[in-house]
Amino acid sequence: MKALVCELCSSNDIVKQDGFYVCQHCGTKYSPEEAKKLMVEGVVKIDTSDELANLYQIARRAKEDLNAESAAKYYDMIQVKDPTSWEAAFYSVYFKAMNCTIAEMESAAISVSNCIDSVLELIKDHIEEKAEQIEAVNTVAAECIGISSFLYKGAKKHYNEIDISIRHKFASEMNSRCLAAKDILCTLGNSIDAVFNDYPELHATAVEAWKQSIDRLNYLATDYTAEGKAAANKLMTMYASKIQNYEPSYSPPLYGDKETSSGSSGGGCYVATAVYGSYDCPQVWTLRRYRDDTLAETWYGRAFIHTYYAISPTLVKWFGKTAWFQNLWRGKLDRWVRELNDRGVEDTPYQDRNW
Repeated sequence: MKALVCELCSSNDIVKQDGFYVCQHCGTKYSPEEAKKLMVEGVVKIDTSDELANLYQIARRAKEDLNAESAAKYYDMIQVKDPTSWEAAFYSVYFKAMNCTIAEMESAAISVSNCIDSVLELIKDHIEEKAEQIEAVNTVAAECIGISSFLYKGAKKHYNEIDISIRHKFASEMNSRCLAAKDILCTLGNSIDAVFNDYPELHATAVEAWKQSIDRLNYLATDYTAEGKAAANKLMTMYASKIQNYEPSYSPPLYGDKETSSGSSGGGCYVATAVYGSYDCPQVWTLRRYRDDTLAETWYGRAFIHTYYAISPTLVKWFGKTAWFQNLWRGKLDRWVRELNDRGVEDTPYQDRNW
């Protein structure tokens, strides 16, 4: 008779609980009859559809509530039971990266870059409808652009807040973190170009990823040595060439210029305005108050604000009127606004601070 090993995750840490044999790694339950069959034959067919539906519901709720720790946990569990899920493969990595510390920024960015190609392959192989594939790729792209900017801006802001007398000691760490965050965009553009090259609808998404990576590298290169600037210039030329395959008239920014499309700031609540249809409405007033009175009080809150203004105009320009964009953000914003109102954040007319 064989040892009792979980068929789904191959763990042998199985404990009898309340009349069932329960895998302590993935939570799969076996009846006594199933456990006996598993030990004798080494295989048993298990229907996990109900359990998967529950896990997706919990994971998506955590995602909408921006609960990074819970979302990562439940998407990890989904991956074990449904290894073909692009959603679980991406968001299990994405939310771990969102929850990283300053010291973990570089490894977090690398983990996101490393998962992009396999996630896009899952979308291509396991989603049948082309329209759904395009929507899924654009969702991944929007999330990648967001987290890339968040990590990049966070690394720069942390560095700039170090005492100037010792800041030079941390320049190498800052550069490594920023480059890793920038690489998310390069990988995104390259992977879309490779996996979905025959989808003209996605060419603009790849191009925008490359453009933003050039902007960030160009900005960062102003702090490099001569050798570093030469290497950065070579990379910018390479990605400009990729862009010109789809936009022949594209000209990269002048070498050494500060950020252009990815570094702008100012303006209003672009995503919320696109979702609610007005910059002056109770929901957007609530969010603007929260931004100025709460987020702006911490370094990571300020990093989020500047990240938001770096990427949201582009996202709204691309996708603001599409159904998938509205669906992606409406639930999140509705929950967020209700929670803020419950905390006492007012929804009356409001005058912004200058961002």
